[in-house]
Amino acid sequence: MRSRCGGCFRRRTGGRGGPAERGAGASCGRMGGRRMRTQSGHGHVRCHVAGGRGAVLRVPSARPLQRARPSRSPLPRPAPRVLRGHRRRAQRPHLQREEAWYCFCNALPQDITCLAADRMLIFASYDNILHAFARNKEVVHTYEGHKARIHLLQPFGDHIISVDLDNVLIVWNIQSEEEYLQVDFDKATFVVSALLHPSTYLNKILLGSEQGSLQLWNIRSNKLLYSFPGWGFAVTTLAQAPAVDVVAVGLVSGHIIVHNIKFDETLMKFQQDWGPITAVSFRTDGHPVMAAGSPVGHIALWDLEDKKLMCQMQDAHSTAIAGMSFVPGEPLLITNGADNALRVWIFDGPGGTGRVLRSRMGHSAPPTKIRYHGQNGEQILSAGQDGTLQSFSTVHDRFNKSLGRGSINKKKSKKKGLKLDTMALPPITAFASEVAHQSDWDGIIACHQGYITCTTWNYQKTSMGAHKLRPEEFSKYKPIDIYATAVDITSCGNFTVIGMSTGQVDVYNMQSGIHRGRYGKEKAHEGAIRGVAVDGLNQLVITAGSEGLIKFWKFKTKELVYSTELSSSPSAILLHRDSGILGIAFEDFSISVLDIETRKFVRTFSGHHGRINDMTFSPDGRWLITSSMDCTIKTWDLPSGCLIDCFLVDSAAVSLTMSPTGDFLASAHVDDLGIYLWSNRSLYSLVSLRPLPADYEPSLVTLPSTCPVQDEDMSGEEEPCDEMMEYVTPEQLEEQLVTLSSLPESRWKNLLNLDVIKKKNKPREPPKVPKAAPFFIPTVPGLIPRYIPPEEEKDTQSKVVNLGVLAQKSDFCVHLEEALSTNEYEVPLDLLKRLGPSNTEIELRGLAPEGGGSMEVMLSFLRMIGMMLNKKYNFELAQAYLALFLKLHLKILSSEPNLLEELSKLSVQLEDTWIHLQTLFNQSLCVLTYMKSALL
Repeated sequence: MRSRCGGCFRRRTGGRGGPAERGAGASCGRMGGRRMRTQSGHGHVRCHVAGGRGAVLRVPSARPLQRARPSRSPLPRPAPRVLRGHRRRAQRPHLQREEAWYCFCNALPQDITCLAADRMLIFASYDNILHAFARNKEVVHTYEGHKARIHLLQPFGDHIISVDLDNVLIVWNIQSEEEYLQVDFDKATFVVSALLHPSTYLNKILLGSEQGSLQLWNIRSNKLLYSFPGWGFAVTTLAQAPAVDVVAVGLVSGHIIVHNIKFDETLMKFQQDWGPITAVSFRTDGHPVMAAGSPVGHIALWDLEDKKLMCQMQDAHSTAIAGMSFVPGEPLLITNGADNALRVWIFDGPGGTGRVLRSRMGHSAPPTKIRYHGQNGEQILSAGQDGTLQSFSTVHDRFNKSLGRGSINKKKSKKKGLKLDTMALPPITAFASEVAHQSDWDGIIACHQGYITCTTWNYQKTSMGAHKLRPEEFSKYKPIDIYATAVDITSCGNFTVIGMSTGQVDVYNMQSGIHRGRYGKEKAHEGAIRGVAVDGLNQLVITAGSEGLIKFWKFKTKELVYSTELSSSPSAILLHRDSGILGIAFEDFSISVLDIETRKFVRTFSGHHGRINDMTFSPDGRWLITSSMDCTIKTWDLPSGCLIDCFLVDSAAVSLTMSPTGDFLASAHVDDLGIYLWSNRSLYSLVSLRPLPADYEPSLVTLPSTCPVQDEDMSGEEEPCDEMMEYVTPEQLEEQLVTLSSLPESRWKNLLNLDVIKKKNKPREPPKVPKAAPFFIPTVPGLIPRYIPPEEEKDTQSKVVNLGVLAQKSDFCVHLEEALSTNEYEVPLDLLKRLGPSNTEIELRGLAPEGGGSMEVMLSFLRMIGMMLNKKYNFELAQAYLALFLKLHLKILSSEPNLLEELSKLSVQLEDTWIHLQTLFNQSLCVLTYMKSALL
């Protein structure tokens, strides 16, 4: 055990030293920055201080997105932590203003080669650079000094020890990033292959070599304490046993040596026949059991009391066991391998063998086809070159599922195991899924590479389905050059359509697996089928053949409805069922969009310079997103027929799929195990979707991640664009148009009924205020107690209304008086539009002479209404205000000739405006009636 104290290494109470420690000095001292040299027969040692350079990885405020692949496994206890490094890396994109996709995740710029952790930090290395992560989110330290790739790491208190392929060992100070100690070993005599800090051994490390010998070093005194001769074979791994002074040594010969390093004595010796030992771990929950991994994926469990093999866990992984560790104090074993799987085994059954408790796994080979499953946008189905079909969750890794690998006979495959399985089906090349009736029968159909049989899969049972669909004429033998090329499933989930390389198109029932018919007499096309699609109502089946024909068939009767010849041979088709839009990718790298209702081509796009790998529609059908072998991903806007987004990636995207909710775009790339998520920026930020010019050169966008060496402020990369400014609607678009105001109806609709509303809201009787009683009731002194009668309040306040208040003119009246001379009525109109219904009535009542106004003000108000009718804006407000004005002041208006003359002018304006509106209404109704009768 190790504990840290101000940069010192001190031994735990009750600890013991190792051999040759007596002359090494056991006092506790701080490891400073002194410079020293030591010569020994085993290597040249030098210790000095070197300035470290750190890089900080910032996590943006946007939601972090990560690849849909397993990274760790949750355990019942919060104390243990599982770390895993992924082979493929990713970097943060430099996004341009035209790009509509955004992404984040934490990763290093190159492949992770080594991984380790202490209680605070996680250490990961790539090439010759070592990084320290805090909270698994940000790089807080960077250590540079190695000249070759780092392959061993060992946390050591306040220090971290690293070993590279040049046989150089460096001890780093974690906080200061300074190089404390560097040891250069001679490759002829000692090549470091394993590294271990023995428990309770203060300041000491144990090194294993490819020559088979071991060395015990004191880091603080920089001395070689003891050399173990070894067993004649290279050391592959070292592991600390629960007993002090005892370690397990794994050898390349398959031997496991349990050795006491204090007395240099071998306690036990075991041998495995599966090749070199790749990992060793001990149980610490009271059972004397040791687990050992092998390069073939098997795990051996050894009983340390009886010194014999207890049991074997064969095919724990399909590839070599890369690492294993028992959880302290628990019967849990965590293993991982090169098959991209992480498993937790629990030992709670008889015989001592373990069973899988939890697992996180991805594809062991790059995925070739991905599609969203369901309408919630939370699951992605992925088929890989490893032959497996898996479901990845965009919410959390715990919802990931593995549907397994296709097999001709599942029972025989289980008996033979992964290594000798000759019944496995080839990788899946195309599949289709539907959630309808997936709980009743299989809801996924898949075709395999170069294989005639199509398989069904059950998402609920996470396994291959019950049916294997193939034409009846090939049921007894397997043809050589005939195979399935395209599949689709109906929206109801009852039927599947399968296209063959011979041009045949067959229909099968998903529930029973029965063949339900074939399109065409013998073949639907003369060439191979490049794509099949079924519309959303099960009325039409669209097929595309390599001979350059698109055919429309009736789904039920299998009759040919329509056929059209294409300009080039199609490579794939994709149907957006909701809008009835069919996307067709051609071998000449162009794309066409076909409307299946009118059966006419509505759009044609060109611009790719390589084979089009995949395409996907946005949920609303407005965008068509395509990927090509020219490493570009392009977004085409169908209504405008223009390219609105284009960017380059490091490796070509082989498959694309967009979430049914429109928030994410998922992509799979060449020679990459990960599935990358791109966020749709148009949902949460202002993105310019203007058409890109014909000579637009796309910029390189690295795959989703956050890279420390490219930690730049992305907000500064956005170029200012006038078209991205917020658009302000003018008050009136054109002078000929009659424009309404944007005020709510509650402001003007009930102006004529305010008296009725007030009468309904008026209480039946005024509220009575209770008289306040005194705290102590006063009494009259005397023999008979009597209360003092309350005094009547004297009302001294005058009830005469102050007419001076009414004599004051409002701002509205003042501005109306000014408008008589200036003829500018915008200011009083704006004041009136801000008022509510009651205040509007008060202002209009105050225009009369008895309300504090004048005839001039009333005349100015009528001219303001005339201005609104002339300019044809705020049309409904002019009607409402004029109606209320006439209701309040009809008697005064009838007696004043100036006001009557102004009212006659308004009457003519109103009549002309209504005649113009009636003409427009009649024209619109005529067009609608004609369209309705023509279409229906």
